[in-house]
Amino acid sequence: MRKSSGSLARDLRLAKLLNLIEARGALPLADAAKLLQVSAMTIRRDLAVPGAPLACLGAHVVRPLTAVGATYTLDAERDQHAANKRSACRRAAELVKAGDSLFIDCGTTMPLFAEALPPGIALDVVCYSMNVAMILSRRPNTQLMLLGGLYHASSATFFSDEALHYLKRLGVDKAFISAGGVHSGRGASCSNFNEVPIKRAAIESADESILVVDESKLGRLKPAFFSPLDAFSRVIVGGASARQQRSHFKGIKLDIVTC
Repeated sequence: MRKSSGSLARDLRLAKLLNLIEARGALPLADAAKLLQVSAMTIRRDLAVPGAPLACLGAHVVRPLTAVGATYTLDAERDQHAANKRSACRRAAELVKAGDSLFIDCGTTMPLFAEALPPGIALDVVCYSMNVAMILSRRPNTQLMLLGGLYHASSATFFSDEALHYLKRLGVDKAFISAGGVHSGRGASCSNFNEVPIKRAAIESADESILVVDESKLGRLKPAFFSPLDAFSRVIVGGASARQQRSHFKGIKLDIVTC
């Protein structure tokens, strides 16, 4: 069947958007509309068509979970620590109750935590990671708040001063935080400095903060320090060999989980 002129125009716009996303990463909806010389509503309608290769999330045009999320999951599968991350995330998800308000951090561990959340229960969740948001957006009873701003491809996160101020005004029951390094004397650290203000604000806003890592992070230091370990009610660690390092973390509640 021959396509209508409207369908052909939509396909052309989607092709142009794909090229823009490939070149620039996530694109603000307003910028996409300006570059294509159409209204933002037209872009939204284009992306609402079943099977569209892109999606609109947090006022940004992004690759949907079937594209970005799939690659992210494959990368995690190739990670030799993926099984330990899943074990830690399953334990952390046991702490979540119906009606909780949560903050969920970024990183390769947190999408696994989002997937491990109890299905069907009502939750309010704040996040700033596109990969985490994609997973949460499929939960029917979850109120999702995605913090916006400039997109950082290295961590698939958004950041802006406005988002930081908004987070500081919020209060959440539990903040689930990830880290690239967990050191007994130097605390929790990560690789990306742009994540630090958000992590700190989330910890300060939460009634309880939980650090979720795999055993490979213990004893490691990353460039960007963001919190002492005593700021966390517990540190959940996936991996049996973490027991050998327990003595280095005196006074810290290590919850060590094996596969």
